[in-house]
Amino acid sequence: MRIAITAALFVAACSAPKYDVIIRGGTVYDGTGAPGVVADVGIRGDSIAAVGDLSAAKVTVEVPATGMAVAPGFINMLSWANEALLVDGRSQSDIRQGVTLEVFGEGESMGPWNDSMKAEVRAGMGAMQFDITWTTLGEYLDTLAGRGISTNVASFVGAATVRQHVLGHASRAATPEELGRMEALVDQAMQDGAVGLGSSLIYEPGMFATTDELVALSRVVAKHDGLYISHIRNENDSVLDAVDEFLEIARRAGVRAEVYHLKAAGRANWGKMDEVIRRLEAARAEGLTITADMYPYPASATGLDAIMPGWVREGGFDAWRERLMDPVVRRRLKAEWRARGGAFVGPGGPEGVLLAGFRQDSLKQYTGKRLSEVAVLRGTSPEDTAMDLVIADRSRVDCVYFTMSEDNLRKQIVLPWVSFDSDAASMAPEGIFLRGNPHPRAYGTFARVLAKYVRTDSVLTLPDAIRKLTSLPAKNLNIARRGTLAPGFHADVVVFDPATIQDHATFERPHQYATGVSQVFVNGVQVIRDGEHTGAKPGRAVRRR
Repeated sequence: MRIAITAALFVAACSAPKYDVIIRGGTVYDGTGAPGVVADVGIRGDSIAAVGDLSAAKVTVEVPATGMAVAPGFINMLSWANEALLVDGRSQSDIRQGVTLEVFGEGESMGPWNDSMKAEVRAGMGAMQFDITWTTLGEYLDTLAGRGISTNVASFVGAATVRQHVLGHASRAATPEELGRMEALVDQAMQDGAVGLGSSLIYEPGMFATTDELVALSRVVAKHDGLYISHIRNENDSVLDAVDEFLEIARRAGVRAEVYHLKAAGRANWGKMDEVIRRLEAARAEGLTITADMYPYPASATGLDAIMPGWVREGGFDAWRERLMDPVVRRRLKAEWRARGGAFVGPGGPEGVLLAGFRQDSLKQYTGKRLSEVAVLRGTSPEDTAMDLVIADRSRVDCVYFTMSEDNLRKQIVLPWVSFDSDAASMAPEGIFLRGNPHPRAYGTFARVLAKYVRTDSVLTLPDAIRKLTSLPAKNLNIARRGTLAPGFHADVVVFDPATIQDHATFERPHQYATGVSQVFVNGVQVIRDGEHTGAKPGRAVRRR
């Protein structure tokens, strides 16, 4: 009898499920918006193997999570870590917030590049230096993953990139032959796994694309069931016209479409957000698949090029800089600014422009100062100061614009079809990253959603916030096995404390990590353990399904 009992116990032990990792006893939010349930999560290899009571299971590593939230890894719908990950693959500021997928391609992408484009990129490199060993977007993604990265990566193909590939910086419509070449480039990128087409219509040369051009390129994307995503042509005075153009592209191309970083910029335009939302929701009711993303801050970040019209920027940076040194051009530019109410109407004056990053050491003394302050220090008008800084720094000069309304952020954040982005690089408070003062969204976007808008302000519930950070963007990107905690999905998992998760980055002191995320797994490999980076780099290139 004793032998029989021993044998039975041996058989039972051998038949018990085995897992590489079990995350024990956390409150599991599966990413669908369903309420959390206390359960174990079993990981085998790179995938979720089981969710439930796994107390009888055999396991190699146990991770206690009692009192913690366990969720799918977060998806950053607009990341500018495309270059930063080439020099530091750890993705520190994002992975420490639970981001496990970075999505690139707002207008510009890291391919397809021709020789002249590669030369332009090399000439424009500052402190962030890297070798260009690829040509196509697919090759870039594989190169990045091959070098070792802690997060997964995906990308849109940039509409401005394919335009520059064919037309350079010309400010004219494409000929039928040129458009055909652009369509072929988009088609190849989609075959290589791009998640769609990204446009950014306030920047050169993307701003020179006509609506018809964008419709034609989006039709190619629609054939692959990709997403057209756009920094629309205007986010301030003409935002409603820009929304109409965006919807026209979606309608004519028959393509799923998303608005990048939804906003109404400039105090005079804050009241237009209700109509922006009404038009987007009317299109959804009509049957169009329309979504948007946003970052949870009332300020944007870009360069001083954003205040300057297209004619002065035509031809690329060197041509723009040369024009700004021409007294005739400067007089014309000032007259145009005066005619529209000033160069700094959107941010409410030069005091609403925070200078965030310079290339030249001689100008770094101005980092973190308002443009109004620097104008006084230099003894020139704010308009002349802006032009002179571009000339002296040989860059567009990174800056933050305080242009948005907190009330509008709250209206946007509750919309069920809005996800989140940082619109920033993933960085670390060390080395070359300390050469500038980024927007705090680089360190705090995702923690801020959970800390301010869920815990403190109760604008969102925790299950819905997690849905917006996970399954919603995964569905919009049309990627497989990401964004949900369920058996068969990739084991991208974040464990955090809803009671303590917090962003700490400010506009004055942005280089501060968020806290409250204790564990992060990417493809089943632990990248964050007890709040610290393990050094692991299991990230992969993620392609459209």
